[in-house]
Amino acid sequence: MPSLDAARRRLRLSDAHISVLGILVEEARMPEELSQARGELREAGLIDDEKIAADLYPLVSTLMAPRVIARVEVTGPQGVTSNGAVIGDEFIFIHESWPGATESEYVPAEPETLVWSLARMVDLHRDLTDEADAGEVIASTMGMFDQVIARMEAGESEEPEAVAKATGAPSRLTEILAELNCMWRMTVVWQGGGEATGPDGLSVSALSVWDCGIEGYWLRELPAEPVSDGQVDAASDLRVRRTSAKKLWGLITDLLPDEAQLAAARPSAS
Repeated sequence: MPSLDAARRRLRLSDAHISVLGILVEEARMPEELSQARGELREAGLIDDEKIAADLYPLVSTLMAPRVIARVEVTGPQGVTSNGAVIGDEFIFIHESWPGATESEYVPAEPETLVWSLARMVDLHRDLTDEADAGEVIASTMGMFDQVIARMEAGESEEPEAVAKATGAPSRLTEILAELNCMWRMTVVWQGGGEATGPDGLSVSALSVWDCGIEGYWLRELPAEPVSDGQVDAASDLRVRRTSAKKLWGLITDLLPDEAQLAAARPSAS
């Protein structure tokens, strides 16, 4: 069920609830499949007579006219969770989901805490990587990677060396994947103002990381992010480089557009 913590301005909402709120603001026709979500919002006191509660306006206005969107996808033993941040002209909201749950928690944030919030979504923490370890590179193919993951997910209690022998993968690749906690990808999208601007006028920056526990963090350099659908196949090169939490903090910071990039995306006053 959707809910509101008015004291801390927190909201629990599903994608269906968000869709209902957007449709109500636009005064559009409500699809039948959203009737349950609308009823839940009404029962929670978040809408009344087809009008949304005042406490929801900061979030809804930000979602409907975002300046920057950050998406954080975490793949772990319990599946995939989708988290992120939405930055508008006046407000910033971060949202985090729970494995197996349909609702996410939306919380307001300040610009100074945005990088910290994104880092927390991927559990960025101090690791044992030192300067001597950082920079180690492993090269293979995506097909080989898929074989190693499939064999490990099959539940066979094999040593990394046995997996490497059975698949033909580099032994170092099987060693670090044996310690894999999760994989995460962070993508930031904004309107124009950057060299990566595509035909749709959107600029995109992204990074993909493996959190391999005692084996540290590994930045996936190939296939290079952002990756589009159909761009990667079994023959695609895979290259990962060991890095540190400190370096990743800087990379997360660099994903976000600066004021100059955002200013370039603003429409000119007529």
